[in-house]
Amino acid sequence: MANIREEENTNQKNLHNHIDVCWRLITLKTNIKTVLADKIEPKQLNQLYKTYDIVGDIAIIRVPEQLKHLRLEIAKAIMTIHREVKSVWMQASSVSGDYRLRNLEFVYGKETTKTTYKEYGCIYKTDLKKTYFSPRLSYERMRIAKQVQKQEIVLNMFAGVGCYSIAIARHAEPRIVYSVDVNPSAFHYLEENIRINRVEKTVVGLKGDAKTVTQEKLKHTVDRILMPLPELAYDYLEFALLALKPKGGWIHYYDFEHAKKSENPITKIASKVSQKLNKVYPNFQLTFGKIVRTIGPRWYQIVLDIHVK
Repeated sequence: MANIREEENTNQKNLHNHIDVCWRLITLKTNIKTVLADKIEPKQLNQLYKTYDIVGDIAIIRVPEQLKHLRLEIAKAIMTIHREVKSVWMQASSVSGDYRLRNLEFVYGKETTKTTYKEYGCIYKTDLKKTYFSPRLSYERMRIAKQVQKQEIVLNMFAGVGCYSIAIARHAEPRIVYSVDVNPSAFHYLEENIRINRVEKTVVGLKGDAKTVTQEKLKHTVDRILMPLPELAYDYLEFALLALKPKGGWIHYYDFEHAKKSENPITKIASKVSQKLNKVYPNFQLTFGKIVRTIGPRWYQIVLDIHVK
């Protein structure tokens, strides 16, 4: 566990900053203040959240409770700055539930949550109200795709609309990418995105719960497993091991962790995962860990790359 390689160097941080721009995580301080300066009090401007997401032609904003009466002005300012944005929605709840959905409230523009998003040469159709989608994982999706070896068999246990799976199919040379999801809406878009990106020969959609699908169809068949659903990954670890070939392989494990100022969230997750794996299959090595993103005050999304021998 002590040998986990963490991503810390300056070049990688600079790359992350560049990707932030590509994700359209726009800093309010640099753009919106100018547009809203004559409409909102300086104190209110300082209370605005620093970032918002643009997915295709839809912007998702978070607005502090005390500023919700200004949400229309904020939405209009965003559409003034970003001409491609046709619809603005306000996030009214955190991500929750088995399908990882969030409540969205319409603010301004065209009242639709359906959109098309482009990333690294891939095209993804989605409905932001019915499926989980995050542009903030763009860099992470490509990091995984670059690790996939030629003719590997890959399992994405929580495929969603297909972002990881299609990125792997387009930017690596896998033999097959099994893509599992239990959300009917997400699976609908997964199948559509497979067709749009012309990866029908590589990406295979499997509708259902990953535990059931693994037990019934994928025992000891895959070389690499993705577990990009932090809420469920820990409970599905045994099934990931079940899916790996007898010779072993790789697991990309995602989880959430809270850490005090004196604590390392990567170390905390590594310890938790190591304790569980040691009970069921101790022949493994945690080769890499990093903070994927910060999701709240001292709350982090962590990824671990696990080599099972």
